[in-house]
Amino acid sequence: MDGLLLDTEDIYTLCNNVILRECDRPNLPWNIKAQLQGRPGPEAGEIFHAWAQLPIPRAEYIRKNAELQRKHFPSAQPLPGVPELLKTLSENGVHLALATSSHRANFQLKTSHLDGLFKYFSEEQRVLGDDTRIPPGKGKPAPDIYLLALETINSQLRKQGKVEIKREECLVFEDSVPGVEAGRRAGMRVIWCPHPELLKEYKGREKVVLAGLANGGKDEQVKGVMNDAAVGGEGKGRGWPGEEDDGWAELLQSLEKFPYSRYSISKP
Repeated sequence: MDGLLLDTEDIYTLCNNVILRECDRPNLPWNIKAQLQGRPGPEAGEIFHAWAQLPIPRAEYIRKNAELQRKHFPSAQPLPGVPELLKTLSENGVHLALATSSHRANFQLKTSHLDGLFKYFSEEQRVLGDDTRIPPGKGKPAPDIYLLALETINSQLRKQGKVEIKREECLVFEDSVPGVEAGRRAGMRVIWCPHPELLKEYKGREKVVLAGLANGGKDEQVKGVMNDAAVGGEGKGRGWPGEEDDGWAELLQSLEKFPYSRYSISKP
């Protein structure tokens, strides 16, 4: 959601930089921010504080950051192409689910003024960062959040006596590098639509990101995931990332003029 549907990644940066300047620290660089994106708050916080080395207690940082976010998140707006994309997908009968690392309180701050945009995601098809169905330590880049999002759709289809959707039939939209890896490990196709500054950070390594290999398999959150029964079954994936140029991921610099026909979707 952040940085993909909404312009909130720049708001996160703004809030962090206000605190960093107050503490006589440099602004948050993109090589660090790239590691924070898409991850659950606790994991992102550990990475941020290891870099920032703030001279204030972490509790004070959390309080200051929360105040700034309460001020700025309600001004969040959709990124270019997003309203049309969601409308077109919905009109084509595509099943939609939201999978975001944002916890519920921040989700409300960012979206309560955008009911027209988030009406396409029913409450049952919203998986947030503090969802208790996601085990601790299983946020992105682990695949659990996307597998759970798919299950919210399939559980509804089962009740209706309809055919369930397979993992390999899903298309994940992501802006973050850990999120791309999570989608690939879930055995799903992925659209990577990164912030322009993030794309600069990975210049020359785009294919590695699209394969879900940018992390190199070193993240604690994905260690052992290949043996996790939750990602078993038939089809591509089974908890493993992909391969370069395997055709299961695509880089788009914007969601405007989305190539619907490439994914067998008709634009009204």
